[in-house]
Amino acid sequence: MKYLAIILITCILFSCHQQPDDPGMAYLKSLAKNDIPLPPPEYGDWLYKHKEKRQDLAAYQSTKPISPATTIYLLPVGDFTPSQTAALQATRAYVEIFFQRKAVLLTPVSDSAATRIASRKFEGHVQLLAPYLLDSMLIAKRPGDGLAMMALSAKDLYPKDDWNYVFGLGSYRKRVGVTSIYRLKDTLFLRRLVNISSHEIGHMLSLNHCIHARCVMNGTNGLYETDHTPLRLCGECQQKLYWNLKYDNQKRLKELMAFCKENGFQNDWEIFNKDTK
Repeated sequence: MKYLAIILITCILFSCHQQPDDPGMAYLKSLAKNDIPLPPPEYGDWLYKHKEKRQDLAAYQSTKPISPATTIYLLPVGDFTPSQTAALQATRAYVEIFFQRKAVLLTPVSDSAATRIASRKFEGHVQLLAPYLLDSMLIAKRPGDGLAMMALSAKDLYPKDDWNYVFGLGSYRKRVGVTSIYRLKDTLFLRRLVNISSHEIGHMLSLNHCIHARCVMNGTNGLYETDHTPLRLCGECQQKLYWNLKYDNQKRLKELMAFCKENGFQNDWEIFNKDTK
């Protein structure tokens, strides 16, 4: 019994989910050289106002984020133009690549209930209360195999009364979230949408805001900051996601680069390309 207890303790301490000599983890640790340093925050930046704590790999592991679920679901909420629908379909493809898990774009649903019950008028347009969408719409709709479920709202969002707006909101524990397309206009529409979508789903998988380097998990206070964050996870955040989901790092990188090239994201392609060297 004594030896059995030792074996069980060893199994708990050195889970088969990640072996100490995991070559995938060793590769990701080597990517630190490619991380882009974060400049000191300036007035108006997210980190100027929000003092956040760094989440390293050990801190991430302590949140126990692993789930047996396998599929990421995207639920369009509201009315979308044909071009917006095409962007949602491209976002589904990107999410599937980014997280290396099956992603499904569901049939759109109406936002009439949310508009009637949990909305406000702001600067001449309707905003939906983001927490209402999470708690009253998404949790009940999330399928049993849902690793995460994110609504894609046609309308603008606000998280609480004293905020002007929010691009998205994700729940760490409930694995649901919402992203709005309302403010993501002009030629950067698709890049902004995949940026914010991967960020919010990252939260659903227990990734905190990154304060280590330039990273898609950086908190942002507006489109100016969003447009300056790369689509790439920094090396530290890549370690966390890989530890959780266990995918082929090289396959993921190749597919991310192909998506960037296909959609004209040249700067992001160059950033990802550094990880091939």
